Amino acid sequence: MFRKIATLGTALAMVGSMAVAQVHAARDYISIVGSSTVYPFSTVVAEQFGKATSFKTPKIESTGSGGGFKLFCEGVGVQHPDITNASRAIKKSECETCMKNGVTEIVEVKIGYDGIVIANSKQAPALKLTTKDLFMALAKEIPDPQGSGKLVPNPFKTWREVNPELPDSRIEVMGPPPTSGTRDAFVELVMETGGLEMPMLADLKKADKKRFKSVCHTLREDGAYIEAGENDNLIVQKLVSNPKALGIFGFSFLDQNMDKIQGAFVNGVAPSFEGIASGEYPVSRPLFFYVKKAHVDVIPGMREFLAEFTSEKTWGPEGYLAEKGLIPMPDAERQKYTGAVKALQTFSCE
Repeated sequence: MFRKIATLGTALAMVGSMAVAQVHAARDYISIVGSSTVYPFSTVVAEQFGKATSFKTPKIESTGSGGGFKLFCEGVGVQHPDITNASRAIKKSECETCMKNGVTEIVEVKIGYDGIVIANSKQAPALKLTTKDLFMALAKEIPDPQGSGKLVPNPFKTWREVNPELPDSRIEVMGPPPTSGTRDAFVELVMETGGLEMPMLADLKKADKKRFKSVCHTLREDGAYIEAGENDNLIVQKLVSNPKALGIFGFSFLDQNMDKIQGAFVNGVAPSFEGIASGEYPVSRPLFFYVKKAHVDVIPGMREFLAEFTSEKTWGPEGYLAEKGLIPMPDAERQKYTGAVKALQTFSCE
């Protein structure tokens, strides 16, 4: 929920504005960083914006959500990005870093919804997984399968060892690094949910939430889970060349590569546009971008780019982003964020 706030200090805001103004001539294009999941949507909008207006096409870097916030929050001025994409909401600690560095007015824009898929090559059988299967396959420590009542290093080498109904193939999952919002959402929506299905970990959460979170968020480092960087297209390519491997990424990358890869069922639900939109698919999350308000009237084209991104022809049910796999927000939610963008409504770190 949006909440208007005053800046932390008038003097700080003036310094920020001066920093932008002093180097105005040094940059005449919009600089965007952040989420690899939001990257393809942002790129499509940037290309459309560049064609339809007299402004330069924005430059976009795929740095991961965490990496994007780090760059975005370093300060005000054209040496810093104007916008950061994110596949999760900004953390309180990141917001406080922004404020400390003079980035005191930030506009949050939710753009729609996305599902996290666990996919493999169409050359291999389609998989039906549960969140418990995924936890038992990928957690660094799991409850002892021998029943000792203790956590032990994950002993499982194959999917069949995890679940007799799964293939007898080596566990090999390519996914995002810790800087990725997709990784953050995966450990929260999949690993924590799967962990809670085991009484020992459900009890641990009640007794020691911090320890429970550590167990669920710490993935294997023995080769079963492979950090594949922030280039999700590269994971798709590797799945095609290695039919025994699985990959973790946003739904849009599955949607654009249906001829080569397929998404696994999770808890009995297939990843689909309809399933994510309805909330039936269990691994779905909102997508965002964040705008540095101090840059809006200094960097050429900022207002126009924001208007393009939040127009019905872009993010509406029949918009061109839906064709790329973005799950549109309900009408009322789109109207809310459209209004917030027009007003450049900022929010607090609370």
